[in-house]
Amino acid sequence: MTATQTLTQARPRSRKVAAAPGSAPSTARRIRRSLRRIPVWLVVTVLLIVVMYPQLWMILGSFKTQTEFFENPTWALPETWTLDNYVAALTRGNVGINYRNSLLVTIPSVALIILLGVAAGYVLEVMIWKGRRTVLLFILAGIMVPGQMILVPLFTVYFRAGLTNSLWPLILTYTAMGIPLTTFLMAAYFRSVPREIFEAATMDGSSPLRSFFVIALPLMKNSMLTIGLVQFFSVFNDLLIALTFTTKPDLATIQVGLLSLSDEYGSTQYGPLFAAISVNIIVLLIVFVFLNKKIMAGLAAGSLKG
Repeated sequence: MTATQTLTQARPRSRKVAAAPGSAPSTARRIRRSLRRIPVWLVVTVLLIVVMYPQLWMILGSFKTQTEFFENPTWALPETWTLDNYVAALTRGNVGINYRNSLLVTIPSVALIILLGVAAGYVLEVMIWKGRRTVLLFILAGIMVPGQMILVPLFTVYFRAGLTNSLWPLILTYTAMGIPLTTFLMAAYFRSVPREIFEAATMDGSSPLRSFFVIALPLMKNSMLTIGLVQFFSVFNDLLIALTFTTKPDLATIQVGLLSLSDEYGSTQYGPLFAAISVNIIVLLIVFVFLNKKIMAGLAAGSLKG
C-alpha cells in the first residue's frame, strides 16, 4: 500500500475523531440558549395569567347563583352547572334584542366606513389633482375633534330631522367619526403600492373608476380587513354614543343593555350579568382568533414600499 492510499483512508477517520469533541460545545450552547429563554417564558406565563384569569373568573361566575356570589369565595367553582343565568340574560335581560341592534348598527357603519375610506384614500393618494394635500389635512383634522363635543349638537339635529326613534343616528355618527382615521390609513396603504400599476392601467384605457374596483380594491383586501376589524370592535364596544342616541329600550345596543342589566330589579343580578358579558366577549374573541393572521398581514402591508 502506497503512502497516498494510506493518507486517503486515514482522512475520514480523522474527520470523525475531530467531530466528536465538537458535540459538547454544541450541547452546551443549546443549554445556555434554553436557560436564557426561561425569563421570557416566565414573563409570558405571568402575562397570560393576568389576561386570562379575569375572563376565566367571569365565565365561571356566569354559572353561579346569587347566593354563591355572597357566601362562597370568589375562586370557588359553581355548585351546579346550569344555563339558567344565560336563559335569564337572553329573555328577561333582552340580551338577544340588544345583540341584534348592535349588529344592525355595526355592520352598516363598518361597511360605509370602509367603502368611503378606501375611496377617499384612493382619490387622495393615487389620483393627481390640485389641492389634494390640503383636503387630506382637512379630513385628518376630524381625528382631533373629541366625540363628546359633537354629541349634543348632533342630538339636536337628529331630533329636528325626526331620526331619534331609529338606529340611523348611531349609524351616521359612527360612520362620520370613523372616516378620518380610515382615510389616513388607506392613504398610507396606497402610498406603498407602486404607482406604475395604475399608470399601466390608464395606458390600457382603464378609467379611474374601473381601476378602483378592478385594481385598488383587490390590492387592499388585507388592509380593508384589518381596518374593518378595528372599526368593528370600536363601534361594537362603544357605550357613550349609543347611550346618548338610544331613546327606547328596544333600540339599545349590547353595551347599553349590559348597563341596564346591572340595575335590574333594584340590585345587581351578578349571574345574568356575567352570562351576558361572557356571551359578548366570547363572540368577539372567536372573531379575533380566526382572523388573527389576516390582521397581521394587513398591518404589515403598509410597512413595505413597493
